[in-house]
Amino acid sequence: MTTSLTSAVDTPTARAGSVARTARLGALRIGWEVRQYFRERDTLFFTFLFPTMIFAIFAAAFSATGKVGTAPDGSGGISVAASYLPGLVAAGIVLSGVQNLGIQIAQERSDGTLKRLGGSPLPAVSYFIGKAGMVLVTGAIQLVLLLGVAHLAFGVALPSDGTHWLRFAWLFPLSILMAAVLGIGIAGLPRSGRSASAVIVPILLVLQFVSGVYLRFADLPGWLQAIASVFPVKWVAQGMRSVFLPESFASVEQSGGWDLGTTALVLAAWTVVGLVAARLTFRWVRRNG
Repeated sequence: MTTSLTSAVDTPTARAGSVARTARLGALRIGWEVRQYFRERDTLFFTFLFPTMIFAIFAAAFSATGKVGTAPDGSGGISVAASYLPGLVAAGIVLSGVQNLGIQIAQERSDGTLKRLGGSPLPAVSYFIGKAGMVLVTGAIQLVLLLGVAHLAFGVALPSDGTHWLRFAWLFPLSILMAAVLGIGIAGLPRSGRSASAVIVPILLVLQFVSGVYLRFADLPGWLQAIASVFPVKWVAQGMRSVFLPESFASVEQSGGWDLGTTALVLAAWTVVGLVAARLTFRWVRRNG
């Protein structure tokens, strides 16, 4: 009788209904996560507004240093503000995804939020959809704000051709997905919510400095470039340079080109790493209860 009951319940229709329910709850969870995100003042400052503020500070502070990438005869080149834009776009993705989710989930585990959710009908997949959707929504809004400030306040020219925007159309969502799943995966690293910032922030800060976010990647020593190339932040920053910088700037990259194929493969590989880490480390409650 048990076998008959199981067979009756586990049908394609039942499975489709379960998938639809999971997706619907995930979509509802996105809305809830976005509202909570914008209610947290520290999150707004350190993840949402931070890239735009740093961009404005750097662009204003170094505006008198002249153009970047000028030819020997003094022609060409771009403004300092334009040179910083791709790195800060990459920083926004990393902060919104890896840092924000890593700290947020660790804190939710410590304060009992995950334990309560684990005892509710909410599937874990719906919870993940909510987190990833929140990163996508807030990351997109953050991007619009950053590009608006760069263009309107500092005169940075945005791409005017479809090729660069098509490049951005696959690079941005892939980077967001990678950052979101890595954030979920890295959330298991801190032993408590109180230590989450101390554990996660320094790691990402170092990676940003050696990955061409705040410093020109071409100016870093070769051995440091090689180390940075193992991690995804470098590839997100390089991909964004391929979108927002003139094509002539590709010659100063590590291999003399944008390496978009390699960028896609590395980001996809780190997405898989994040998925595996999330599968192995995510718990509704800590192992010690």
